[in-house]
Formats: sequence, C-alpha cells, structure tokens
Amino acid sequence: MTTAIRVKDNTEISRIEFDSIPNLTKRIVDKTIAQLEKDGVFVFPEHIRESSDIAEEQMILQSTNESYRTGNIMGFVGMGGERLAIQSRFSYGEQDYFLQYMLERVLDFPNVLELGTDVNHDNRLYSLLLFVFPYYLKTALRKGTFKTYARHNYNDSNFKGAVDIAAHIKRNVPFTGSIAYTQREFSYDNSVMELIRHSIEFIKTKPYGNQLLWKVRDEVASVMKVTSEYDFHSRKKVVEANKKNPIRHAYYHEYRALQALCIMILQHEKHQIGSGIKLIHGILFDGAWLWEQYISTQIADVFYHPMNKGGVGAQQLFTNARGHKEGRIYPDFISIHNDERVIADAKYKPIENIRSKDYWQVLAYMFRFDAKQGYYLYPESGVESNQVLYLNQGSTYEDNVEKRNDILIMKCGLVIPSGAENYGAFSKAMMESETRFKSQFLVKKHSDSGEYKNHYEADTQKS
Repeated sequence: MTTAIRVKDNTEISRIEFDSIPNLTKRIVDKTIAQLEKDGVFVFPEHIRESSDIAEEQMILQSTNESYRTGNIMGFVGMGGERLAIQSRFSYGEQDYFLQYMLERVLDFPNVLELGTDVNHDNRLYSLLLFVFPYYLKTALRKGTFKTYARHNYNDSNFKGAVDIAAHIKRNVPFTGSIAYTQREFSYDNSVMELIRHSIEFIKTKPYGNQLLWKVRDEVASVMKVTSEYDFHSRKKVVEANKKNPIRHAYYHEYRALQALCIMILQHEKHQIGSGIKLIHGILFDGAWLWEQYISTQIADVFYHPMNKGGVGAQQLFTNARGHKEGRIYPDFISIHNDERVIADAKYKPIENIRSKDYWQVLAYMFRFDAKQGYYLYPESGVESNQVLYLNQGSTYEDNVEKRNDILIMKCGLVIPSGAENYGAFSKAMMESETRFKSQFLVKKHSDSGEYKNHYEADTQKS
C-alpha cells in the first residue's frame, strides 16, 4: 500500500499533515541536501549543496514549532510505501505546469511530465532521471572525454608490462613468438565511459529515447566512438565496478554527477530503485537555480549572466595596493549597456520575503558598478504589482531622511498564470506574461527627456 501527500514550496505546513508518512518524514526533516544525497536522493543541479547563498533552502523540510516549512526545493522523495511530492507553489491540483515549463525552457525537457503522487510515483521519478541525462552528459563532456588508467591484455611480440602466465601457457605453448602480458595505460575506454554507453543504449530502447538523445547527438557520438569494448551483457558488471569506484577527483565533479545518475538509471530495471523499506530515493530540483536560469533565457539579450559555480563572469570588488583583484562576486545579471548600468537579482520567493540581506547584496552590487537602478525578478502569483523603492539619504539623527529620486530598486514580478485547463493553455499564457514582464525593464535613460525608457523599445527605434 502506498501513502502519498503533496505540499508546495516556500510554505509552512502543520505537522499533522505528515502523520500519514511518519517514517519518511523522520528521515528527511531537518536533513541537508548533502545528507539526503548520500542516502540515495538525486539532486539537480549537483552543485546545489555547495552554494553558499542558498544555505537556508538546503533542507526540504525544516521544523518550526508545531509545523514544517518547505524551502526552494521541489521534486519527489519516497521510502517504502511512503511518498512526498513537493510542487511549486504555483501548481494547481496534481498538475505542476510551472515546474514543467521551467524545466522545458532551461533543459529542453520533452513535454511529457505529469507531476503527481499516486502509485505511478516511481515511474514519474524514473522519467525525470532519464530527462536530465542529456544535460549531465553535455556538461560532463565539456571537460573532454573521461580517461583513466586501465589494464589491457595483449598477446604479441611487443612485450611491455607484466607477463600473464596463465594466459601465456594457454595461448603460446608450444612457443609461437608471442607473449601474453597486461599493461596499465591511460584509456578512454574505461568503466566510466562504458557506464555512460550502457545508459545511452538503455535510453534508446524507450519510446522517446531517440528524441531525447538527438539533442546531444554529438556527445553521444563521442561516447560511442571511444567505447569499442561495449558489450550489452556486461551491464551488471560495469554498474558494480562504478559503484565500487566512484569518481573522486574534484576536476571531474561533472562526471561524478553523471556517474551517479547513470547508476540510478540502470538500476531502476525491475523496480530496483529505492527498493526496501529503509531505502530513501527521489529526485529534487533547486527552484532558485531553475528560476535564475529561466529568467536568463528571457533577458539574455539585455543582461550579462555571471555564474558562480561555472566560474563564468566573475567580478571583483577591490584592487589592493599591489594591484591584485580581491573580493570576487557574481551578480545574477549585469546590464549589457553600460551608459546607464542596471543590476538585477533573480529571487524565487514571494515579494514580501524579499528583504533584509537581499537589499544589502543588490545595493553593494549597484555601488560597485555605479548603477542607479536595481531589480528583483520574482515569480508573482497574483496580478502585476511592482514595488519601487527609492534609496534614502540623510540621517535620523539630523531628522533629515528623505528619498533620492536618482537611485531606485524595483521588485519586478513575472505573473504565473493560474487555472489553465491544460499545459498548452498554460504555455500560451506564460508567453504572454513574459512579453509584459520584459516590457517593464527600464534599463536605458532617454538622453533628451531624462526619462527612463525600455531597452527593447529603444533598440527597436534605433533599428
């Protein structure tokens, strides 16, 4: 018998709601993402546990008095017959169109997700594992093909290595001029690449497999090229070899994540994933990361997008007396046009929760880049109700505090549609909302009137 409940992210829920899944709740409450990952939960993206700016959201369930609070994490977890689905707070009923839409835009997911919590939980979970495979494959292959030492067997006259006595007696008696020997050498055809090849071949057997892999066809071709020793019947042996020898080198952390994903995919056969009443399993998505990447797809023609974990676009706050740059920072978005620089910060939280240290961070970035405008870009559940905040000047000690009209921060919401009859209708409504959202960016000042003007309109007039 399967018991399942459904909750939403960034929400406080009474502990009574979790009475039907006591064992699972005990295993996940107040546990960090890193701890859950060690227990068998797959975390996307894999660097979420290393990110310093989401420490508060690293727990999927945090105890507070007589309730539990969810953070920015969405997805599925299960143990035995107990299931928990954490949907976006913009979901309605069993359908989480908003999460599906972000996954589709950021990862180019197939439009086949139906996120619910019924007895097909494991099938949905399994589909998600397959759908993230192209992303992890592409990310890992950017580091080049994984190579490691492998021991190969030879039988020829070019002896070099260690004699394989048993093989030599079997193959070369009476003496034929050849020597059987083994040699340890760098090889691209190793257990990790073979594991990836087995995963590719397994995905091909699915109805949507070829469509899924077509998006990473170059990477797939690279894997197939170097795995000449691939043998369908060695799948179990390859999986076990990878389980015993996980990748540990920090340089190949992308391959480490791909290795873990491949093992989960291949072990799912015959419902092996998470089998047993004490084993926890699932897949979790970082909503904050997804939201930031989704926003980037909308405003990439207006803003640079530094990325902390990728080490892309790092900026520095200071230069010391010796000329060395210090104080590395990664603003979410920096406007491309520098005549009136704008800083934007993606926040996957309700407008009322954007406060305190959120203000300090963006103001520091604005000060560093001489920006007069800043934006908080957040998902809005209601109607468009942007809030403009003007920086104060003066001091309460002199009783002369007043707003400055030249420096402002705007909380700019992208309205998430509600009540859509199906995913197609939701997507159409989202695209309309995106158009309105982008029209709000006041990122260039009109040189004649001194008024802020929308960047898109300004560029259109120029052309």
